[in-house]
Amino acid sequence: MGLHPQVQFLLQMMESRGLPRLEQLTVQEARQAFEASAKLMSKAEIKVSTEDKKIQGCEKEIAIRIYTPEVNGDTGALVYYHGGGWVIGNIETHDALCHTVAAESGCIVVSVDYGLAPESKFPEPVEDAYLAAKWTYDHATELGIDPKRIAVGGDSAGGNLAAAVSYLAVERKDLAIAYQMLLYPSTGFEYTESYEKYGEGYYLTKETMAWFRNQYLTSEDDTVSPLAAPLLIPDAATRQLPPAYIMTAEFDPLSDGGEAFATKLKDAGVEVKYVCYPGMIHGFLGMTEFVSDGKKAVSEIASELKAKFTADISHSDNR
Repeated sequence: MGLHPQVQFLLQMMESRGLPRLEQLTVQEARQAFEASAKLMSKAEIKVSTEDKKIQGCEKEIAIRIYTPEVNGDTGALVYYHGGGWVIGNIETHDALCHTVAAESGCIVVSVDYGLAPESKFPEPVEDAYLAAKWTYDHATELGIDPKRIAVGGDSAGGNLAAAVSYLAVERKDLAIAYQMLLYPSTGFEYTESYEKYGEGYYLTKETMAWFRNQYLTSEDDTVSPLAAPLLIPDAATRQLPPAYIMTAEFDPLSDGGEAFATKLKDAGVEVKYVCYPGMIHGFLGMTEFVSDGKKAVSEIASELKAKFTADISHSDNR
């Protein structure tokens, strides 16, 4: 069907404004531009109660925001890592998404302000992400969370971090992750067909991705670490990874990588639901004011989370 008409309109509107690309800005300018854009492009129709906290990260304290819907008894949780190429984005840029997922799933969402590059280079954001998931697991009872129903998730770079946290949980064995939700995730650094086909003219460009990676990675060696490239997670560990929901967008340079990771998990015997949204571009989950499928997809994430954790309860009740 080609690009969705709403996406075409949005891309034309962005181009007509003649704004500089992110890689042409300073890091601080890029962060400000992304935050301003995010506030215009996504708004929460339903809000839940929130609480902001500081917890200990890898090198310094990091902020988290806890989104708590009205529920009776313990519920599941999603520890969420925002996208933005490990360089831009924060709790505020993904606030609308987190409100909606919490409200519609009935699960608590813990949004994580992990350290950003270049100030916090790889693997520091991975360790921040892991420590936030561990903090949620360790404080589950006081938060009203069932520790057997903790998921990790994120979009783009955040999806990359969620996959890395799931792998570390297998390796370190001090944290139980029940589910991973990877939304158009970055899964590796190999050039794919989608990277070449959609790397220009579809919002996320090859030049922007190169800029993000140069800020995030310290050396070429980092590109072959499974903590940076989940497609390289060893087979023995892959078999032990939690079930996954993986979403990609058709016109996204990262779509082949997301699909390849879904295939890797399936081949290892891991339960996977893979969805590719036709006509969509990278970042469409944060474009809900302009793209109706973005709103639909956020609701789908919430319903998948709710269904997964409801099924887990019924299974445990039947044992």
